[in-house]
Amino acid sequence: MAVDLQVKLLRVLQENEFEPVGSSKTRKVDVRVLAATNRDLKQAVVEGKFRQDLYYRLDVFPIELPPLRERADDIGLLATNFAGRFAQRMGRSLEPLSEDCLRRLKAYNWPGNVRELQNVIERAVITSRDGKVNLDRALPENSPEMTAQTTVSPQTAKRVLTAKELEELERANLVAALEAANWRVAGEAGAAQMLGIKPTTLSSRMKVLGVDRRR
Repeated sequence: MAVDLQVKLLRVLQENEFEPVGSSKTRKVDVRVLAATNRDLKQAVVEGKFRQDLYYRLDVFPIELPPLRERADDIGLLATNFAGRFAQRMGRSLEPLSEDCLRRLKAYNWPGNVRELQNVIERAVITSRDGKVNLDRALPENSPEMTAQTTVSPQTAKRVLTAKELEELERANLVAALEAANWRVAGEAGAAQMLGIKPTTLSSRMKVLGVDRRR
């Protein structure tokens, strides 16, 4: 929203009034505003792209929805729901998603969040065979299975690793970072900082991969 429009919206929220386009008559309004964005408005305020007074007027009861990669428990539920919906639409009978399918879905980073998951499951249903979804052609090329050559050692670079082997590599890397940080996830010199990811993302991956200090 352009800054000049932000000023007008701010007036509506503060004064509960506005002038319709083409009219000089002021109208009173009584509304509640539900605003959603995928942008960092605090940073936009710092950059002068979003008015600070409007930000605080809207920021009454903020609800932050973490990206899908930080909600690993939701991936299986959503994927199962999407698979059932698309199978019904296409007139196909599918088996429940296998543990291997769920593990592969949870191992992916999902930069496109829920919309990307929905598209992947739809492709998997379209290419399904014998009642089983086909993730081999559905997952993007930058999924863990497709990027093995960037994560393996020189000794294993000449062969293709299985999803399970890639998972073990990731798990070993997380454990190494956690041990180096004395099992501190967040903060300065924490494992998340070493890995270059958010603490919430690290916690989610630890849960998915079964990384526990007690083990």
